[in-house]
Amino acid sequence: MTKTTVGRYWHITTLVVAAVALVLQLAVIISGQNVLEGAATPVSDLERVRRFFCYFTIQSNFLVAVAMGLIVTRRTDSQPFRVIRLASLIGITVTGIIAAVALPPSPSYSTLNLLCDRLLHIVVPALTFVGWLIFGPRGKVRRNDLFPSLIWPVLWLVSTLALGPVVNWYPYPFIDVNQIGYGRTLINCAVIAVLFLALAAVARWVDERLPAPAPDRDTISS
Repeated sequence: MTKTTVGRYWHITTLVVAAVALVLQLAVIISGQNVLEGAATPVSDLERVRRFFCYFTIQSNFLVAVAMGLIVTRRTDSQPFRVIRLASLIGITVTGIIAAVALPPSPSYSTLNLLCDRLLHIVVPALTFVGWLIFGPRGKVRRNDLFPSLIWPVLWLVSTLALGPVVNWYPYPFIDVNQIGYGRTLINCAVIAVLFLALAAVARWVDERLPAPAPDRDTISS
């Protein structure tokens, strides 16, 4: 089996794992299990689903699934793909880093909850990063894609902070203005922004220095 074939199967596996994890987590939420809001206060089914889609983890996993879908269907020759690929790579890497250092799974999680949590926060980030590092596709990180790839996380952050006071809910403790105040929240946002910029710059630097792909590698998702 060639490296090209292994790479294709790797990307397909990443797509499947991300999609299954998202569907499973949504099913758990719809079933009424209180695994997202982090409090005993009940909320409506509609609000529970809305909160599900507000999580950065969920959005980054969704972007990974979209990027993997474009790769396995060989639609990688456009700036929209490059931006989605870079945004998903940075977003899912940040998801993995923050989960590892600041968001341990709740001890009250059921087995299914814990499985979803580990798939979304650990397995998909690892599959995505390793897949990009080893299999590419290469030449898909360009200077003029860096800032467009940051539009999504900036919009997520602005909308989250703007909507938080209205719905009295924030998806993560490190941006929960009610708990830590605006000063600490803005400092945390600045740290995350620096992390995003640094990862984007590192991704471009690494992409330029890794071995060039074979002529068919971009077209067969290696």
